Amino acid sequence: MNAQLSLLHPYPFEKLNQLFADIQPADLPLIALSIGEPKHPAPAFVQQAIIEHFDHLSTYPNSKGLPELRQSIAAWLTRRFCLTHIDPEQHILPVSGTREAIFSFVQAMVKREDQPYVVMPNPFYQIYEGATLLAGAKPYFINCSEENGYLGDFDAVPEQVWQNTALLFVCTPGNPTGAVISKQQLKKLIALSDEYGFVIASDECYSELWFEQAPVGLLEVCAEMGRHDYKNCVVFHSLSKRSNLPGMRSGFVAGDATLLKPYLKFRTYHGAAMPVQHQLASIAAWNDEQHVEENRVQYRAKFDLFQQELGHLLPLQKPDAGFYYWLKVDHDEKFAKMLMEKAHIKVLPGRYLSRDTQSGNPGENHVRLALVADLAQCEQAIQRLKNVL
Repeated sequence: MNAQLSLLHPYPFEKLNQLFADIQPADLPLIALSIGEPKHPAPAFVQQAIIEHFDHLSTYPNSKGLPELRQSIAAWLTRRFCLTHIDPEQHILPVSGTREAIFSFVQAMVKREDQPYVVMPNPFYQIYEGATLLAGAKPYFINCSEENGYLGDFDAVPEQVWQNTALLFVCTPGNPTGAVISKQQLKKLIALSDEYGFVIASDECYSELWFEQAPVGLLEVCAEMGRHDYKNCVVFHSLSKRSNLPGMRSGFVAGDATLLKPYLKFRTYHGAAMPVQHQLASIAAWNDEQHVEENRVQYRAKFDLFQQELGHLLPLQKPDAGFYYWLKVDHDEKFAKMLMEKAHIKVLPGRYLSRDTQSGNPGENHVRLALVADLAQCEQAIQRLKNVL
């Protein structure tokens, strides 16, 4: 067996199941606010597109994806991030969901014998860490706390770490904090990348769930700087959150062609090409913005309702973007157990999304609430929370 497997932590939801193992929950229907799985209906026109292309079930998909899909993604990137130089042939690879892509990208990018660092936010999406460990690299955690706006302090990273860094992960808007990295901060990270030669991987899967202003993207900043080759910069995007299509496993990686060319070779062997009927349905999703705006309207309504009804009982801070509350509590595990036992509401303790460092564990005494349920179920959750609190 791969010796690195022993380094992997249990997944957060496995820990959560253990935490609740001995609890007898309240005799009420479960309301799950723990997992970031959108519950809004999938767009009907995307479902229809899959049905219309069922004949492709007998077709092997190509690892590079259909040219038409890459063209539709390039057109969306151009519209959304004001890009002027994005080549569907060189700069874009469709993937079977960004979880798969993030994991495999690390395997392809890390030079194992160097045992480099992969720098990542803390708390974080656990795939960053797992991919790093299985690639033979070392995770270096940047604590994202209230003191630094949940964005991390990049100035505090020792130079020795930057010198031996292969890859930097940023997540903007952040999971679980919802914090958005500014244009100026991204420019600063690009300068660090130029100085030390590492790759920046920007996980932007929540970029379309915003309230007031659309978050800036890494490629957008590159374009503004005249870096139309997107040197050492890649972004990950998905239809899971944007279009309520987590089960379709459809996303893409875009950026530096000199990185994507060998990564495509890796993917050819990896064998994770998106089914053709899903690619064709994805074209329909990337070409439409109306359903995305309707999605945002629903999330805005739920956050407004939580703020209005519970703001006097809980220290709710509306995030910059995304669909999570990152809620400060006295003790995250005790709070989660209390809600499960008294209200049959499932939330995720913050410590399950973070790691201990010399300066503490930034996830402790927070819980993540995912406002993924529909408005009616959110109203039920609010009433139960009022009764408990």
